[in-house]
Amino acid sequence: MTAPCFDLSCPAPAKLNLFLHVVGRRHDGYHLLQTAFRFIDFADTLHFRLRDDGAVARVNDIPGVPAEQDLVVRAARLLQQRTGCTYGVDIAIDKHLPMGGGLGGGSSDAATTLIALNHLWRLGLSRSQLQAIGLTLGADVPVFVFGQNAFAEGVGEDLQAIALPERWYVLVIPGVQVPTAQIFSSARLTRGTKPITMRAFPDVPTRNDLQPVVCDSFPEVKQAIETLGQFGDAKMTGSGACVFAEFETRQAAESVVKSLPLEMTAVVAKGLDKHPLYTMW
Repeated sequence: MTAPCFDLSCPAPAKLNLFLHVVGRRHDGYHLLQTAFRFIDFADTLHFRLRDDGAVARVNDIPGVPAEQDLVVRAARLLQQRTGCTYGVDIAIDKHLPMGGGLGGGSSDAATTLIALNHLWRLGLSRSQLQAIGLTLGADVPVFVFGQNAFAEGVGEDLQAIALPERWYVLVIPGVQVPTAQIFSSARLTRGTKPITMRAFPDVPTRNDLQPVVCDSFPEVKQAIETLGQFGDAKMTGSGACVFAEFETRQAAESVVKSLPLEMTAVVAKGLDKHPLYTMW
């Protein structure tokens, strides 16, 4: 999509969970997690056009996502409610991140909406204020507003910045959507992994506790892990379905993609040091 008639165009990058441990459960049913978030340069792009009438509209169709249920629309309206802003916005989305893939696409889109509209509407909210608003939309939204690779605890909102080396990733997209709620509610899910310290990461063994549950129900994910695992340490990100392996160079990652079966959808992505909108304050 070209956007010459929009006021602002912004990326909404994917995240990888370099590991994901379920260390407990709160009384309200939310799971207590430990994870390391890494941003990558595989992204959606959002376009924003200022409106003076207060209306919020998504102006392009996204199959399977009605506009009224879209997190970007909900994020914009929530921002209006919290600030009393009388401006509105038209939003268009170039959607590249797969839904139900564990890449945080919807959360990233919502965070980019909050960041962009804070700028476009001249609201002057701080990063921590936007993180708090984002948390009401979803547990992964705050890390995208936080804008740095992070070691996360709690339900994913307790964030500490971490420095990560330059790395390239092969990302396999199995083509199935994994319902997060179904995986977290499974009786087979491990919920008592011993917590690790941020200082210990990445030198201690880690895993994705959700991966065995997903593999039991989605053979496509299991196959992706087994196939990519021939070339490196393949893991599932988030609650699935996407699978990744880490490499030190672009050349190594591209070589792996060329070696994968032709029917397997895969992309090469670079790990980012910070969210592309980190300086938009």
